[in-house]
Amino acid sequence: MLKTHQPRAFVARLDSRTESTPLARYMLRAYLSGLPSGERYGDTAELILGELFANAVQHSDAPDDRHIEIRFTLIDSRLRIEVHDADTTHPALHVPSLDDEHGRGLFLVNKLAERWGSASHPGGIGKFVWAHIAPVPTPALVTV
Repeated sequence: MLKTHQPRAFVARLDSRTESTPLARYMLRAYLSGLPSGERYGDTAELILGELFANAVQHSDAPDDRHIEIRFTLIDSRLRIEVHDADTTHPALHVPSLDDEHGRGLFLVNKLAERWGSASHPGGIGKFVWAHIAPVPTPALVTV
């Protein structure tokens, strides 16, 4: 019987600072580069991870020395991104007005992710926000 190989999950802990966001996106690109069809998630996945990570930094009431954990895994053909922080407040989606200068992050996540949500950690310390990203279809070859 032939077994299919499921890629390993990736986990990293980063400083809870805005300056860590590019590093989180870099780690995601590195993870995706190791997948046979990783490029089919790239831009959307990076945008969603950037928004979730930035939210964890900006809105967490956790102490400054707490880290933010990122996790990536491929489940069937869906990329699952998780961002864990020590804050217990769950994010709430709202539709920004045209005049709002901030508050579009979760709106974008909601539009781009196939599904997303949040859950409390079992031990009661913190939460994680997750998103499932469908692969972008491969463009059909055009013959002339």
